[in-house]
Amino acid sequence: MTSAAPQEPAQAASPNDRRRWFALAIVMTAAFMDLVDVTIVNIAVPSIKQDTGASLSAIQWITAGYALAFAAGLITGGRLGDIHGRKRLFLIGIGGFTVASALCGVAPNPEVLVAARLLQGAMASLMVPQVLSIVHATFPAHERGKVFGLFGAVVGLGAVSGPMLGALLTQWNLFGLEWRPIFLINLPVGVLGLLLGRKYITESKAPMALRLDLVGVALVTLGLLMLIYPLTRGHELDWPLWGYASMAGSLVVLGVFVAYERRKARKDGSPLVELSLFRVKSFAAGIAVQLTFGVACGIFFLVWTLYMQMGLGWSALRAGLTGIPFSLAVSAAAGMSVQKLVPRFGRKVLQGGALTMAAGLLLYIWEAGRYGTDIASWQMALPLVVMGTGMGLIVAPLTDAVLSEVPREHAGSASGLINTTMQMGNALGLGLVSVVFFGAIGDEQLSAAPGTAGQAFTDAFQQSLWWVVGVLAAIFAVMFALPARPKQHIEGADAGPAAEAPGVDAVREPVPAP
Repeated sequence: MTSAAPQEPAQAASPNDRRRWFALAIVMTAAFMDLVDVTIVNIAVPSIKQDTGASLSAIQWITAGYALAFAAGLITGGRLGDIHGRKRLFLIGIGGFTVASALCGVAPNPEVLVAARLLQGAMASLMVPQVLSIVHATFPAHERGKVFGLFGAVVGLGAVSGPMLGALLTQWNLFGLEWRPIFLINLPVGVLGLLLGRKYITESKAPMALRLDLVGVALVTLGLLMLIYPLTRGHELDWPLWGYASMAGSLVVLGVFVAYERRKARKDGSPLVELSLFRVKSFAAGIAVQLTFGVACGIFFLVWTLYMQMGLGWSALRAGLTGIPFSLAVSAAAGMSVQKLVPRFGRKVLQGGALTMAAGLLLYIWEAGRYGTDIASWQMALPLVVMGTGMGLIVAPLTDAVLSEVPREHAGSASGLINTTMQMGNALGLGLVSVVFFGAIGDEQLSAAPGTAGQAFTDAFQQSLWWVVGVLAAIFAVMFALPARPKQHIEGADAGPAAEAPGVDAVREPVPAP
């Protein structure tokens, strides 16, 4: 099979073209909408459980189902953008995401809500990979550091807005709709993004026309499903033997996927995943960090919500307000890390972030044990600020580190891999909640009224945080494989080959060519 005729490579927009900043605002809004949708659901989980009568398994699927569909489709979404145009796939994704949000908002029962969340995750997998690809193709190399700093700030803002917005919408019970406005609020944002995206985003594709690797799509999707589905259902089904067999079989399927992708690359140069990207040290190490970081986030955010609302009996509004110091710390540290700290201290900033997060978790474990069910929101502020600062030091510079040496023509594939590994880690973390949290609480306590089984939830919360500390220790160790020093700044978009990479600068130490 031969490739189609080559196309014109996507070129960064002219420095005088202000349209690129409108395009940036639109794609960042879409990324913000996706981030908010994840955090906004976490805070509304107890309300959804009470209103719909959803089981704990259904609750896990409402959260993990989104992450699973997202992870399974991200690599494909990135490659489809390379082939058919990143603007086109972005518009299809944001349109579908808006429709799925409407279906979530009108879902009559937990089963329909889970199905709508799966659709929402699938549509997000078409939309989100195009964000970094459009930035990559739209902005010249010397501006991308600033743009990635803004991206980190958006991540922080999403973390700030999601829990607070979810808490307010749930508490207000607008028009008697209970939790449903947390999804319906996406409708005006999605429609506006769709209309403005058509006008301001410039279309871009891979330099060479590629073909979609359908066999690769099937193998990677099957492998992820075989791994994550048993984790999510394990506690409910009392960990059946077929679940362990499925998880072990997933490794075989993913191994077959890697072998097939190597053969596909040799045959026609159009694999789903460019395995050559993993020869780049910064990319391979960054992907490993993304995966483990996703696991940590997946565990923490769900058990934190359950601990506050079901264990301590707090309202959604109080839980949302309690999380504000954490979110503000993430936002502030994310903006500062890229612009001020990483250019001076390099990899040590990210490693310092991992240690800082771990310190915040240890402080939280101590406070939860010290104050028990009498713990107050203000007493949680210090560990949350420490944790948020650590997370902010990681999230913004990590994106630039992973993409720093990726060739422009593989931007979509690389972007899909970045998001896939993060979401796969998130889904794994959510699945592990069955082990680290639900497994430590008896069925009687899980079905008790909010606030009546506080000590059992406190003990399970502490146990879960110890798991997260262990994951962060692994992240710290993997970060030694990231480039040690920051990159030299390049002035201008035409500064030579290094300017073609999505990072802002050229790496000082030699990096193997992909």
